[in-house]
Amino acid sequence: QVQLVESGGGLMQPGGSLTLSCEASGSDFNVRTMAWYRQVPGNERELVASISNALQITDYDASVKGRFTISRDNVKKTVSLQMNSLKPDDTAVYYCNTKRDPYYNWGQGTQVTVSL
Repeated sequence: QVQLVESGGGLMQPGGSLTLSCEASGSDFNVRTMAWYRQVPGNERELVASISNALQITDYDASVKGRFTISRDNVKKTVSLQMNSLKPDDTAVYYCNTKRDPYYNWGQGTQVTVSL
């Protein structure tokens, strides 16, 4: 079973930048569309960005389009999320996983807090 390990979160002031990373083990990473999600306590997990496997076609939620950039390295089996112009509404725990079922086991996520 694939293991996912997210990192790179932290505390940032509004307008700042962070880069999140996700390392995946497992043999089928390279054929799966991968995605970043985020979750605020009490709310459902929401899809933030996704990137397809070979052509690396990207898609973004309207709330982050133009500010976030998703990328992947199929050799290293990593997915990254460059987050610029951060807003307080971006505060959440961020997770990576596949975009569609079947999902990998969810990792622990990485906390992003945007505050003065």
